[in-house]
Amino acid sequence: MDVIVRAYMEEDLPRMREIWNEIVDEGIAFPQEEPLTEQGAREFFRGQTYTGVAVERETGEVLGLYILHPNNVGRCGHICNASYAVGSASRGRHVGEKLVRDCMDQGRRHGFRVLQFNAVVRTNAGARHLYEKLGFIQLGTIPGGFRMKDGSYEDICPYYHEL
Repeated sequence: MDVIVRAYMEEDLPRMREIWNEIVDEGIAFPQEEPLTEQGAREFFRGQTYTGVAVERETGEVLGLYILHPNNVGRCGHICNASYAVGSASRGRHVGEKLVRDCMDQGRRHGFRVLQFNAVVRTNAGARHLYEKLGFIQLGTIPGGFRMKDGSYEDICPYYHEL
């Protein structure tokens, strides 16, 4: 499978929304609780500093996506934040790694100096392994910082990487 990462296009939105909402529905990674509507998805993805999609080169199928935006404003505006979503059928095929690597490049291109993840759920072993493989540094642990779909609380682990 030959996967490329590129800027999203309008025609990608239905699949992007489907993938994003799949993660939201799983309730174990994203803070959002409500799925994106068609119009909500259009506004949400357009409102980011950059939105990238991983697509299968031959078929053009959208396999995953990421959003990149400032983590804060003003004197902390040089720090960006990102979220990644890979469709369940494409997980374990290194799509996430391609998304994170492209995101780091885009972060630099957009003038950011640091990429920070505020709320990586402790039990998200795949994401944590990938971030650590790519040189991200864990800043600590916030006990019970994430409410799981089942109502239990899980620790979150902030990470950062200088760009």
